[in-house]
Amino acid sequence: MKVILKETIELLGIIGSEVKVKDGYARNYLIPQGKAVTATQQNRNVLAQQKAKLDLQIAKERATAEEMAKKVEGVVCRLTAKVADEGRLYGSITVREIEEALAAQGVVVEKRMILLKEPIKGIGTYSIPIRVYRDIEPKFTLEVAAE
Repeated sequence: MKVILKETIELLGIIGSEVKVKDGYARNYLIPQGKAVTATQQNRNVLAQQKAKLDLQIAKERATAEEMAKKVEGVVCRLTAKVADEGRLYGSITVREIEEALAAQGVVVEKRMILLKEPIKGIGTYSIPIRVYRDIEPKFTLEVAAE
């Protein structure tokens, strides 16, 4: 089913774009939540009339994301953990702990924005990207030290 997005949804599309999704996803989530409308000719005409507003909103979202990227770029977070032999951690550093460390630095992000491929299991310095917008992924430095 083709739908027109009424708001930007990460990994799906930006506001005003027409995307093809599974019927159940559209009927059970996107349309009832007000995040999309079906892609009919009438809705396309309404979208064309509102194009200027949508372009302004996209520019505003992008400007906010770029501002946040500048805040994140220079941040250095330090975490301590219990260490076994050879610098291996007893547990691991997860996204939730990184989120809390960033919040302590004054950078508020959601868990899903932190692009950590796998939990950190050793001491050292790591460069971790954060997706603040579709193509804006600044990196911050995480230093893991022994407790």
